[in-house]
Amino acid sequence: MNPQPLTDAELDRLAAFLDAIPAMRLESLDGYFAALICCPDPVMPSAYLPEIWGEDFAFDSPAQATEILNLIVRHWNAIASELLRTLKEPHVYLPVLLEGDDGVARGNDWARGFMRGVRQRPASWRELLDDDERVGLLVPMMLLAHEHDPDPSLRPPPIDPDKREKALELMIASLPAIYRYFEPQHRALACASSPMPQRQARPKVGRNEPCPCGSGRKYKRCCGANAPTLH
Repeated sequence: MNPQPLTDAELDRLAAFLDAIPAMRLESLDGYFAALICCPDPVMPSAYLPEIWGEDFAFDSPAQATEILNLIVRHWNAIASELLRTLKEPHVYLPVLLEGDDGVARGNDWARGFMRGVRQRPASWRELLDDDERVGLLVPMMLLAHEHDPDPSLRPPPIDPDKREKALELMIASLPAIYRYFEPQHRALACASSPMPQRQARPKVGRNEPCPCGSGRKYKRCCGANAPTLH
């Protein structure tokens, strides 16, 4: 069963909570989670939750903690499910991009959240960053993440509306490609962490003994007739 994505009302509730702390905005959280899920090196909640609301944060009550953590976990699982789906069929994950007062979704917060996730595991992303043929997948994220960078040397040229729309389209298309890029490492990690299957020990049955299936015939003339012979 696919994880149930958050409803609009639940997204609004999570956004209001994050805005009030203050913490990562919902859009940044979405990008941050997307990067962590793509990353082949697992990041545990104990590592990423303090990045969302700081080391010293405390919930007002156990009920609030249960509610918010449930929303966060469900949102993580929904993103993971959507990205996994891209391995099996033509599909993209549509990120949470909040519109400004002018009705325009700029994508800066999402891109900054994504690049923050990349910085959480720099060694794991080094392979992609050093891949001359694939590093372009990160260009739209970098472009939007640094659009308003305090360091003028890191800012890209001005982004007009048409260029922004193209950058957002490329960002959305790049995300499943990045996930597929790291998929062999995800699969290898899953295999390494899976326990070896244990064979069920079966008592040896003599060929002239009654067949354990209960037919009343000798084993050699019943189930044993189809048993493989080892040479």
